Amino acid sequence: MAASPLVPALAQFRVEVSGVGLTQLPIALVPFKGQDASPQKISAIVQADLERSGQFRGVDASGQALDEASRPDLTLWRQRTADSLVVGSVTKLADSRFDVRFRLWDVVRGQDLGGQSYTVPQGDLRLASHRIADYVYEKLTGEKGIFSTRITYVTKAGSRYNLWVADADGENAQAALASPEPIISPTWSSNGSQLAYVSFESRKPVVYVHNVSSGQRRLLANFRGSNSAPAWAPDGNSLAVTLSRDGGSQLYTISAAGGEPRRLTQSSSIDTEPTYSADGSTIYFVSDRGGAPQIYKMGANGGSPTRVTFSGSYNISPSVSGDGRWLAYISRVGGAFKLHVMELATGNVTAITDTTADENPSFAPNSKLIVYATQLGGREALMTTTLDGKIKARLAGQAGDIREPDWGPFQKQ
Repeated sequence: MAASPLVPALAQFRVEVSGVGLTQLPIALVPFKGQDASPQKISAIVQADLERSGQFRGVDASGQALDEASRPDLTLWRQRTADSLVVGSVTKLADSRFDVRFRLWDVVRGQDLGGQSYTVPQGDLRLASHRIADYVYEKLTGEKGIFSTRITYVTKAGSRYNLWVADADGENAQAALASPEPIISPTWSSNGSQLAYVSFESRKPVVYVHNVSSGQRRLLANFRGSNSAPAWAPDGNSLAVTLSRDGGSQLYTISAAGGEPRRLTQSSSIDTEPTYSADGSTIYFVSDRGGAPQIYKMGANGGSPTRVTFSGSYNISPSVSGDGRWLAYISRVGGAFKLHVMELATGNVTAITDTTADENPSFAPNSKLIVYATQLGGREALMTTTLDGKIKARLAGQAGDIREPDWGPFQKQ
């Protein structure tokens, strides 16, 4: 059993975007000057990020040589139907770091929308690319980009389980933990410094908390019976967990430092899979108190639960968007498990996949995308989707079956 500082994975991911949205912004990304000599193709990473968001459509930028200091001929780009243009350069410095610069142009209005420069080691070229995509996304949509955030997920390869931390596009995966026993339910703390997860290394489910930067971990919950389904409170001071220490599976809250848990639910049913609303006031969870699994909510300190899902006879795996507007969950439909999204204000539900083995949805921190696991061609895979289901991207890895994704918070710059 190894809990180690993060080490890079060999597996490389390939992003495949499918579907067409209604109002995608056409953007041209000219290959960055000097990027042929760079180990990362900056403009291609930025374009893949923007396309995966569902908000942008790439425009042919071939045959042009521009950088951040150029004054582009915007008439040409209007003829190519681009609304905006990204140009830049990447230069290797004498100390082996890279100087990455870019500029964003509004082609329609003829405006320079600014740019930035980053001086980074080779290992951070992808991060610099994601930050460029974040800048472009925010300037053109008015909302914060999520490309420099991270995801966590679990793979099973043979009899080995690995817990990974990766960029939001699935690349740059680093192993946080390896075990011959299952690892399930990884979940980020709200500041992105810690992961809680469930390990079966002691032949029963036990909850650990893992420090992402140091690789050190601590035991959080190892009570009699099952310890499972950890969920961080937004303030990071406590977690909700599912324990069977007093009989059936019930919800408890426990300090992030450990100690004695406090029981939240008092039912003869199975209550599990807690998750907090972003403001910390509400816990959503799954219960079969009505005869079959459905999603309920209650105050964060317990109290009388209210049923949330009514369509379908089997609804599990709730995830609430950071803006509080949306609930994503998995519904069993005729034997198939499909990702659904509910608008909480209206109760309107939309099925957004045509796959049959979806699991574990998790919202991006800007509430605009969902990552989930599913089966494609008999293999488990990670997907992202827009909330309307129109734009999906596969994060296709080579590291075995992929499951249990969770999307981390915004990164501090």
